[in-house]
Amino acid sequence: MKNRDLGLLVLRFTIGLLMIPHGINKVLHAEAFSYIESTLEAKGLPTFIAYGVFVGEIIAPLLIVLGFRTRLAALVMFFNGLSTLYLAYWGELTALTPHGGWTAELPALFFLGALALFFTGGGKYALSARNKWD
Repeated sequence: MKNRDLGLLVLRFTIGLLMIPHGINKVLHAEAFSYIESTLEAKGLPTFIAYGVFVGEIIAPLLIVLGFRTRLAALVMFFNGLSTLYLAYWGELTALTPHGGWTAELPALFFLGALALFFTGGGKYALSARNKWD
């Protein structure tokens, strides 16, 4: 039995609900947000870009969970994930953990899951499904 829409709901909940605590952590702990600012500064980028993390890790994932403008929110999450890869993992792109996993596998799971939702949309169990960005 195939149920594409139920699978998309599970993917939306997984990607969205597991990302939101990362964003909340940055709201609650100034040192986590400061790390992003210092990383941006070290790469010669303006530090105000750090505020985009709240869009990419709280607002977009919440929209994905709700299924409202899923494709647009997924695109935001995808670019947030690429930014994370560049800022935090660039020097370790080929590195493995002591357990054999890719060092950047967690952010990759998030941004590639978001990319899948960008291509598929949120499915019929979504708050909205009639707009091209759903």
